[in-house]
Amino acid sequence: MSDLSIQLHWQRAEPALLTGKYSNAHTVQFNSGCDIQVDAAPDWGGDPANTNPEQALASALSSCHMMTFLALAAKAAWPVASYSDHAVAHLGKNAQGQMSVTRIDLHPLVRFDTGFSPSDAELEKMQHRAHRYCFIANTLADSVEINIMHPAQTDLMPC
Repeated sequence: MSDLSIQLHWQRAEPALLTGKYSNAHTVQFNSGCDIQVDAAPDWGGDPANTNPEQALASALSSCHMMTFLALAAKAAWPVASYSDHAVAHLGKNAQGQMSVTRIDLHPLVRFDTGFSPSDAELEKMQHRAHRYCFIANTLADSVEINIMHPAQTDLMPC
């Protein structure tokens, strides 16, 4: 199987590493050229302009779920025209009382070519199959909720 990697770099900017007195801002590099500025979540003192690990986790799950859904839809000859999602990582305490991402909610919205419209039950079955086969979802186990969006609900999705 594949080994997939990133490069991470953090450099202390302060004179000393003291509790609460240093920046967590760092750079993550993907594929020797795509640099992402990362920091702690804003609730933990991070710069809200930067990505945080919890958002990156939600992004990884959302992307994996979408790619799995598209592969399954292609095999079923479903003419998917577009796919969007609003993924939300929820922070809280797990059963051991430790801070964690306790749940990730996906809100996939799939649009199809004119003339094709699966039933709600068919769409739900395909989304659940995508979840079952998604590598990232399999890693996260029970902490994912899929809330299928319908085109009429698009006004509920944040920018």
